[in-house]
Amino acid sequence: MEGLLPIGTVVLLKNSEKRLMIVGVCQKEVGEKETIWDYAGCLYPEGYLGADKVYLFNNEQIERIYALGYQDEEQFAFKQKIDQIRESIRSQGNE
Repeated sequence: MEGLLPIGTVVLLKNSEKRLMIVGVCQKEVGEKETIWDYAGCLYPEGYLGADKVYLFNNEQIERIYALGYQDEEQFAFKQKIDQIRESIRSQGNE
């Protein structure tokens, strides 16, 4: 799949044994101004267990998609906008 995955998608990261559920997109780490991560995820099936159990990762770290999150017209419109913003941010960082 191209671009960002929808909220609720369950993935397995490379070199991992535990699945994560995507709970946010285009995330920054607290105190970090430079890096914008593609996703924030929580453990699956446990869910959100606190701020110290949120994992930041990028598309290229995903090994397998187990379930795709809910998609409708609103999500498709959001995806189009956020994919453009993400590309703009990444291209500015490479200048």
